[in-house]
Amino acid sequence: MRSVSLRPMVEELTAPEVARRLRGEGAPVLLLDVREPFEREFARIEPSIHIPMQEVPSRLGEIGRDRQVVVYCHSGGRSAMVAGFLENHGFAGAANLVGGIDAWSRQVDPAVPRYG
Repeated sequence: MRSVSLRPMVEELTAPEVARRLRGEGAPVLLLDVREPFEREFARIEPSIHIPMQEVPSRLGEIGRDRQVVVYCHSGGRSAMVAGFLENHGFAGAANLVGGIDAWSRQVDPAVPRYG
């Protein structure tokens, strides 16, 4: 018997892909950080907006719909769930930053501190 994934499949973008998009190469993106405030104080990707994962359902109105939303967390687990939630709530094309801010730090900007 095959197992069935209950998590909706969302688009996954690599850190270098997101960096290119933030530089204006390709369709524009809105970067959404869903980590906890203490995580954001330690390290962040800019430009981005910050809405902790648990607050996303009550703060959907703060997330622009004029461009693709790319969600990030520490390593990609929480952000994948939020991207799926966003897609289910009308944010067509919401995407997950694969590997999260950790991948960003390793592949794009080593000045962003790594934590774990």
